[in-house]
Amino acid sequence: MTLIPKSHPRLNSLLIREKLVKGFDDNLVAKEGLLAHGRGEAFDYLIGEKTSKSAKEAIKAAAFMLKNAENSVISVNGNFAALCPIEIVQLAKTTNSKIEVNLFYSSEKRKKAITKILRKSGAEEILGLNKKSSTKLLGIDSARRIVDKNGIFSADVVLVPLEDGDRTIALKKAKKKIITFDLNPLSRTAQTANITIVDNVTRAMKLLVIESKKKKRKLSKYDNKKNLKVSIIEIKKNLERRANNA
Repeated sequence: MTLIPKSHPRLNSLLIREKLVKGFDDNLVAKEGLLAHGRGEAFDYLIGEKTSKSAKEAIKAAAFMLKNAENSVISVNGNFAALCPIEIVQLAKTTNSKIEVNLFYSSEKRKKAITKILRKSGAEEILGLNKKSSTKLLGIDSARRIVDKNGIFSADVVLVPLEDGDRTIALKKAKKKIITFDLNPLSRTAQTANITIVDNVTRAMKLLVIESKKKKRKLSKYDNKKNLKVSIIEIKKNLERRANNA
C-alpha cells in the first residue's frame, strides 16, 4: 500500500471528499452537491491543487471589498457549510458580514442541519430562516430566489461560493457586487462576478480569513477579466509542466 504524505494535495482532496460524504449523511449536502464537487475536483487538478498567484490577488481584492462594504453578506449552501463552517464564521466576524442560508435544493431539514453546524462553529445571527423576513429575487426560478430582506436582498456585497450562474447574473442585475469561488475560470459565474477566486474553497477561505484580519490599506485597481485571463494562462503552464514531466 502506498502512503500519501501529509502535505500532499491528494490527501487534502480525499479529506474534502470525506467531509462532503459526512455532510450528505448529516443532511447538509444534497446529492447533487456531491456531483458538483466531482466536477470541481477535475478543475482543481488542472490548476495544480494549489493557490495560484492570480487567486491570491483575487483574495486580497475580496478581503478589501468585504471590509469596505456597507452591508456585506456571506451566502451559505450545503457544500460550503460542510467544508468551511469555522472559516465562514471567522470571515463574518472579521469583515462584519452577515450570514444567510440560501439553498438550490431547499428543505427545512437541510436548513436546520446547516444552522446547527454554523452555530456550533460560533455563529450567532443566521439569516434566511424566517419566512416573515423573506422576499424574492427577480430573474431566478429555483428556490434560491427566496432571500432575506435584511440580508442578500439589501446587501451591497455578496459572497456567493460554489455558485450557479443564474443567481450570479440575477444578483448583478440587482446591483450587487459579487465575490465568488469558482475553479472554472470560464464559467458564467466566474465571468459575471466582480471578483472571482479561482481556487479550492477550503484553501481560499483560510487565506481570505487571514487577509481580512490585516489592517485596511488602499488596493490597486483590480480587473476581474484580466485576472481570469491570467488564471487561464497559469492552468496552461501547469498542464504543459505536467505533460513534460510525464
